Amino acid sequence: MFSPFAGMFKAPPRAEAPTPPIAKGPRPRVGLALGGGAARGWAHIGVLQRLAEDGIIPDVIAGTSIGAVAGGCYAAGKLPELEEFARSLTPRRVLGLLDLTLGAPGLIGGRKLGDMLTTHLQGMRIEKLQHRFVAVTTEIGSGHEVWLTRGPVVSAIEASYALPGVFPPIKVGGRWLIDGAFVNPVPISVCRTADVDVVIGVSLHWDSHGRGSVITAHGDDDTAEDDVVQEAADKSPRALRRQLVGTQGAGAPGLTTVIGDAFNITQDRISRARLAGDPPDVMIVPRLPKVGLFDFHKAAESIVAGREAAERALDDIHASIEVLTS
Repeated sequence: MFSPFAGMFKAPPRAEAPTPPIAKGPRPRVGLALGGGAARGWAHIGVLQRLAEDGIIPDVIAGTSIGAVAGGCYAAGKLPELEEFARSLTPRRVLGLLDLTLGAPGLIGGRKLGDMLTTHLQGMRIEKLQHRFVAVTTEIGSGHEVWLTRGPVVSAIEASYALPGVFPPIKVGGRWLIDGAFVNPVPISVCRTADVDVVIGVSLHWDSHGRGSVITAHGDDDTAEDDVVQEAADKSPRALRRQLVGTQGAGAPGLTTVIGDAFNITQDRISRARLAGDPPDVMIVPRLPKVGLFDFHKAAESIVAGREAAERALDDIHASIEVLTS
């Protein structure tokens, strides 16, 4: 039977319950491993700047060799001063910083470079820095990988870049230490032990791809000519620079070319082995085809290359962080 009141007391439609927002966890902890590479290390400045502009601030910074220089200055809040110093270098000024020594453990005393670091980092200790910082070094004799986590920042940095034959070893806490790149060129493992969620590595050996193959048949024969060029003794500054820097052209390579290439090859082999077993979550690789290991005067292009490399890696970094915050 039809009722005129039908539908008057119909229950209102049920409102849809609002979808609760996805709960996000705390900000992931980020570790940054800055690799060795001599003059190419100025690229670390550009990497650090671009990451900071994007809000990516590392909780832990591990540095090897020149990576310790950049990482230590960043952790101390002195990256602008390091950039100013790097950009001020010219070929003549680089030579002026090389306080050549005879009869010492290293060709370069390193005091002038140490004085520059002391000017800005005097009295600073690793355990008091704005960011957690670790400098990687190698102990002479034992071959131990030594992580410097406390003590004066300057001595830690100097020990980490003390390339044998070029800089003298540094004594820290009773141990004689040299360049950390001989044991851990890109210190991913240091960050892994520091309880971080995302590890970003910075490798300065982009041009190592395709190098280091095996030449299975080579030798001398009767028709080969000796390509070594003998030069008369010359004590002029220009001749000294030529002997130190040298080339890989028709003549014999200079001293720094030999040391630099030997160091580069060793570092590349060790990096491949260690990164194969413990890769970073994201690797930043600045492209520096025209910057040699001793081209410290090419800071401007190195810094730009670092910024560009960091820019290319931002999507991957944010993707890694998003996985941990969703």
